[in-house]
Amino acid sequence: MEAITLPILNTQGKEVDTLKLDATVFDGVVNEAVIQQAITAYRANQRRGLASTKTRGEVSGGGKKPWKQKGTGRSRHGSTRSPLWKHGGVVFGPHPRDFSYDLPRKIKNLALKSGLNAKVKESNFIILDSIELGEAKTKEAAKVMASLKLNNKYNTLLLLEKIDVQLRRALRNIGSLCIDTAGNAHVYEVMAARKMVITKDGLQALVKRLKQ
Repeated sequence: MEAITLPILNTQGKEVDTLKLDATVFDGVVNEAVIQQAITAYRANQRRGLASTKTRGEVSGGGKKPWKQKGTGRSRHGSTRSPLWKHGGVVFGPHPRDFSYDLPRKIKNLALKSGLNAKVKESNFIILDSIELGEAKTKEAAKVMASLKLNNKYNTLLLLEKIDVQLRRALRNIGSLCIDTAGNAHVYEVMAARKMVITKDGLQALVKRLKQ
């Protein structure tokens, strides 16, 4: 496949250069099955698995037989903590467990590549020359988002090579913006975002990571 060329924008939203995407990563292939597999694994790994119920042996009380075995005309019962009784134990209720599992690195990388290709195909992939703010203030960051025509209606993922404290402070209060480094990027956050913005240095780091 012929390499795709995209414009590089500055923080004012103006094109300052163009960049030919690495064809080994941006090959146009979107493997939906692998994306689904990676997202399912990611969400499973986020589960805490703390749901817990008590069996009849764990519920307090119930040691005394409610009534004698015979002669009352009522059903036979040995404990008031039977699952048949109110305040009794739970038969097949949930117990704490670990839902997490690992995927091979090749599967994770293939899923991320597919997610990136999907964003390019949707024209939702924006390359930023760099992001430098005059002040570490949210209003300065909001001006950059407005220049790139990114409003609060769309979830946006911003990938950087590294995030300094001042930049994080300026960006963290924009509710529709998710910030991450290229080294930690995951297909889940790529697919969850409507728009994806990545700096030129961040893109180089991401391509290097996926080609390893």
